[in-house]
Amino acid sequence: MTSQTPTKEKSTTQTPNQPEPAFGWTPYAEQINGRFAMIAFVALLLLELITGKGLLGWLGLI
Repeated sequence: MTSQTPTKEKSTTQTPNQPEPAFGWTPYAEQINGRFAMIAFVALLLLELITGKGLLGWLGLI
């Protein structure tokens, strides 16, 4: 009977192109910033659709 230590294998559920979270100018940070920008853009479109005013009009600046 031989004793074998388990080998550490990569998880098959994680995609190889997925960037790891880190601080600074990293691909992960840029990906998150892009996603937040898309959400904010859609939110502004919905705000204009619901209120009938743009962002500046809604804030009372024009």
